[in-house]
Amino acid sequence: MNDSQITISLPDSSTRSLPSGATAADLAADIGPGLAKAAVAARVNGELADLRRALPDGASVAIVTRKDSDPDALYVLRHSAAHALATAVRKLYPEAGIGFGPPIEEGFYYDFEVPEPFTPEDIETIQAEMVKVIEADDPFARRDVDRSEAKALFADDPLKLERLEEIPDDETISVYENGPFLDLCRGPHAPSTGEIQHFKLLHAAGAYWRGDEKRQMLQRIYGTAFYTSQALDEYVTRLEEARKRDHRRLGQELDLFSIQEDIGPGLVCWHPKGARLQLELRRWIEDLLTARKYEFVFTPHISSEALFRKSGHLPNYAENMYPSMQGDGEEGAFRVKPMNCPGHTTIYAARPRSYRDLPIRLSEIANVYRYERSGTLHGLLRVRMLTMDDGHVFCTPEQVEPEIFTCLELVDIVMSTLGLEYRFDLSTRPDGEKRIGDDELWDRAEEALHQALDRAELEYGLDEGGGAFYGPKIDIKFKDAIGREWQGATIQLDFNLPERFDLEYVGADNQTHRPVMIHRAIFGTLERFTGVLIEHFAGAFPPWLAPVQVRVLPITDAHEEGARAVLDRLESEGYRVELDSRSDTLGYRIRDGELQKVPYLLVVGEREIEAGTVAVRARGADKKQVIMPVDDFVDRLRERVESKSLQN
Repeated sequence: MNDSQITISLPDSSTRSLPSGATAADLAADIGPGLAKAAVAARVNGELADLRRALPDGASVAIVTRKDSDPDALYVLRHSAAHALATAVRKLYPEAGIGFGPPIEEGFYYDFEVPEPFTPEDIETIQAEMVKVIEADDPFARRDVDRSEAKALFADDPLKLERLEEIPDDETISVYENGPFLDLCRGPHAPSTGEIQHFKLLHAAGAYWRGDEKRQMLQRIYGTAFYTSQALDEYVTRLEEARKRDHRRLGQELDLFSIQEDIGPGLVCWHPKGARLQLELRRWIEDLLTARKYEFVFTPHISSEALFRKSGHLPNYAENMYPSMQGDGEEGAFRVKPMNCPGHTTIYAARPRSYRDLPIRLSEIANVYRYERSGTLHGLLRVRMLTMDDGHVFCTPEQVEPEIFTCLELVDIVMSTLGLEYRFDLSTRPDGEKRIGDDELWDRAEEALHQALDRAELEYGLDEGGGAFYGPKIDIKFKDAIGREWQGATIQLDFNLPERFDLEYVGADNQTHRPVMIHRAIFGTLERFTGVLIEHFAGAFPPWLAPVQVRVLPITDAHEEGARAVLDRLESEGYRVELDSRSDTLGYRIRDGELQKVPYLLVVGEREIEAGTVAVRARGADKKQVIMPVDDFVDRLRERVESKSLQN
């Protein structure tokens, strides 16, 4: 081959010869004009790169085209949109400090240091200026610079200089320029600002620099971008629906919970209706676990610091733990527990164990406490006191697979009952500094999870490096009613804590052996899971889960006694029912019951009292009212509750 030629491998295993110095754009053009027109970036040896980057000889290259279904394509577009946003802000606010501007899962943001927070009117002005930046169609031009040149370029940008100091000496420093804007950035970007046709700035919020509440407050502008107007319109519609379903608003309107300043951020107070919701979820999972021979335990909320040092939490998880508390005399320091697993290992170790005892399944629905920075707290979705439906299985190596199958069965029951579509990820070992145990133990644990998922004939993705510090895990991701994906249950396989705590059992050979430990939480945390359920159901919980299942409405005061008889009958059957005999009009009380999303409103008047019937208004029934005998309604409610039906 001529020295002036390079060879490129394509995804279909074919190769192309191009002149030395050819770019991904040249490759796309060589393949065909259609691909060249659709190209926005390339994946070169597995890494995203600009179309204008020269290709190395022997590279494997895949051209990335403009598709809203391609995460790589959206990443490049949104990264470019973030720079266009910064360009617009710098034009309008020349003195604005420039922080970070990354693409994120559903859009992008950029942080700015400005004297005053951005108002909604400011966001509209910035959006209009972004349109001008896009219309200019300036190319995104990359160049590599040395450290001294970079310092000179960003001499007036202290936030960028701070970031520059963190770049290792052996790493290439690159900058990108579009029109008047220059940024310290790895890239990649779209060919020009003109690519950003369908975008919207969403809102602004305060964000501490580097996420550190001790640093200055910046102003973060969020936005999103797509390749088609249809995708953007659909996303905006989903956002509007998400606002209607916001669990923080519904939690207040339905009187479920509050987070009060007097108590502290990230600490949830459950009101009676929210507590009832929690109680029903607890009872459900407890019944499921009891049927699978779990035993329930309780462990202290604080434990010796030595316990968490032994478990590996202090060296690997200390930033999420609350500061130590000093004990008396020789007791040493104590910590509030962030997890239950160390306590459960001590219960296992409290007496000798035989292989005949295994598997030992321990469960504890318990509060744990984890420090989260105030800027990351978000209603029920990110809190500092978490209620976990925690469980730990101690078993022999041969029992690992059937126990994982049982955990997967529990996941399926919960997700299917609630009508949630779900999928699996296998999360593997994190970086060496953030894990305990040797590679052999990790190899065994990862292979066991692979085999279990394969033998269960389940499809799953890989989350490289996403495991816990003590073991790999199966993560369950589920979608809510408007298509958003959430982290749910986890099933973690752990060979390390049994080693660290020297756990043993006597086998059939009369020798001591090391048990395997499975960590599992089916709901995850009740706070987060409840928050997601509030949004999934938009507060309209199915009858079996609703805090109030039935509200009885006498038409007038003269009918209150008859209404109370219906209430007493339902309460005697164990249902959650309340009487609304306020002096307001019947129409007002019906409307209030609808706003409170009560599954069934029963209207009782003279005719109903005489006939032993009720006028049933089922939630979502388009204001239709059905007259039926009280016994028939009780039978209907019983069927819906016992079957855990999602329907009224």
